[in-house]
Amino acid sequence: MTQGPFPDEQDADGNFERQEDEFRDLVGQDPRYPAEPGRYHLYISLACPWAHRTLITRHLLGLENVISASVVDPVRDERGWRFTSGDGHSQDQVEGFHFLSEAYELTKPHFHGRVTVPVLWDKQSRRIVNNSEDDICRMFQEAFSPATGVDLFPSDIAEEQAELSQWIYERINNGVYRAGFASRQAAYDKGVQIVFAALEEMEERLAHGRYLFGHRIVESDWRLFCTLVRFDPAYHGHFKCNLKMLKEYPNLSGYLRDLYQQPGIADTVSIRHIKKHYYLTHPELDPSGIVPMGPEQDLGEAHGRDKVYT
Repeated sequence: MTQGPFPDEQDADGNFERQEDEFRDLVGQDPRYPAEPGRYHLYISLACPWAHRTLITRHLLGLENVISASVVDPVRDERGWRFTSGDGHSQDQVEGFHFLSEAYELTKPHFHGRVTVPVLWDKQSRRIVNNSEDDICRMFQEAFSPATGVDLFPSDIAEEQAELSQWIYERINNGVYRAGFASRQAAYDKGVQIVFAALEEMEERLAHGRYLFGHRIVESDWRLFCTLVRFDPAYHGHFKCNLKMLKEYPNLSGYLRDLYQQPGIADTVSIRHIKKHYYLTHPELDPSGIVPMGPEQDLGEAHGRDKVYT
């Protein structure tokens, strides 16, 4: 059987099985980690959808001056995520790490899993607090005092939102990876069918409301956004999720532009980083290492959803 990019996360049938997050301590609940402004640092990649969601959450809650952040090089090699100076990424100004793996090793010597982003780092104890994007977004909302009054996890829809978020994760967020990293035809075929069936459901849902829960934007919208914004530039070609392009879905593509045009969100999106990462990081999928020029995409184009759902 042909191996995928991460052989340790591949089952006997060629399915990609994502590793569990290693560090799950919670700021504000664990007495070792009080919610102190300036104490924590967020390591992210602008290419990674999981890390992107934490950056968006940090912005929406007005926590930029409370939690600092660093961006890794979008091109990851066999040594993992690295810190270099470049277009939209930089050296690590907090610990002087050359590779993010150093943070993992410092926290858990002889760590053998895959080094992932995002990482929430405690500058005081010099260890990773958490590397789960779900936990980090929750902590930003619940442990710190948002400066904007934004509530990404409204209590009145908590159960329904949690259920939908998990569904989006399984079928769309991680679904594109299960299709793209499949190493057998049957696993790929099943993965792609799941992704597009889910996109069709979201297209229908968004025919009846501007956002996933009517007129308010919640965290579930942003987790869907982080996959949609990468779909045509990366997942359609690189992951062979090519039954349709996202622009062929009127509601989904308008919704994508609507979210992209929310204040400050465009600044969190780097299509350059996204394409460089996907096309240069997985030689098993794209041995040529050629980054495609297209597709043409204007996320600033009028979305019209504010006129339909007033």
